Amino acid sequence: MKSLFNIFFAVFALAFAWACTEEMEQVRISENPEAATITSPSAGQSFVLTEEDAGERMVFNYEPADFGYSAAVSYTVQMDVAGNEFANPTEVGTTNGTSLDLSYAEFNQKLVGKGLAPEEEAEIEIRVRSSVGSAVAANYSSPITMVVTPYLAALTFPRMYVPGDYQGWNPENENTVIYSVEGDDVYEGYVHILGGSGAFKVNEEPNWDVNYGGVNGVLEQNGPDIILDEPFGTFRLKVDLNAGTYEIGTRRVWGIIGSATPGDWETDTPLEFNADENVLTLTLDLVAGEMKFRADNVWDIDYGANSPEGGVLEQGGPNIPVEEDGNYTITMDWKVPGEITYSIVKN
Repeated sequence: MKSLFNIFFAVFALAFAWACTEEMEQVRISENPEAATITSPSAGQSFVLTEEDAGERMVFNYEPADFGYSAAVSYTVQMDVAGNEFANPTEVGTTNGTSLDLSYAEFNQKLVGKGLAPEEEAEIEIRVRSSVGSAVAANYSSPITMVVTPYLAALTFPRMYVPGDYQGWNPENENTVIYSVEGDDVYEGYVHILGGSGAFKVNEEPNWDVNYGGVNGVLEQNGPDIILDEPFGTFRLKVDLNAGTYEIGTRRVWGIIGSATPGDWETDTPLEFNADENVLTLTLDLVAGEMKFRADNVWDIDYGANSPEGGVLEQGGPNIPVEEDGNYTITMDWKVPGEITYSIVKN
């Protein structure tokens, strides 16, 4: 009886292996997969974008890629300045279909964010990236050239909201947000946690409908609060929705130092946190002299500038002049991607 069972098992195993081999043959990837082919816009076509036509639609059409087997293909339209050979492409958008549709206003944001000058004609290249997952190499269509003229518009980046104990667990606070400058679902920005429990989350909208928590750098939808352990401070937060991860950067405690401040050039006077405005701030008496912004009471990182009233800070910049004695409100603002600004207002 045992021998019959062994024979039956061997036959079953061979049949199963044959079936698996046949299935693997059916999904074998082509050695030369075909990339997508852009069909419109046509090469060399010109577009002059205007604010009046912001609601018009820009449509990119392409023939599908062929990886040699049936699979869900993700298509990403990419853009770069002509001649740059896609060294730093900007993602225009991603879809599973064979066309990508966005408004002139949305396309204009991509162009201005790329650094193209408003009201000036520029040549760009467009290509389509086709992907069936991380296990298979993506391929790219042959690029086409377009001539575009963007219009002047303030940049509005995709954002995620960062409610937490530090700001009263308010997901509607438009100041406590981080941005995806490239529009690629990778969000970065600065968070100021100077006390409390250190707990926070990241939300897709100014509500609790879609929120993320997690531990050890792994995001989880509706997961546990992310906890910043002490020491607290200001840190860069990076959230990658593609990889499902988050990163917490080095924490620093900021203050002011200088002959105009209570600590002179010997010790920092710590800045406080305004949860509503999401700025570091302090109201205090200053004397005529100079000051700088400094981290962690050491000279490893400091910021300065020329103006006695405010502006954009420069790392290692000049001492900031304080022209007369008085009571002042000082702010250090990290909200705008790529720059840190300050103000010094006499009360």
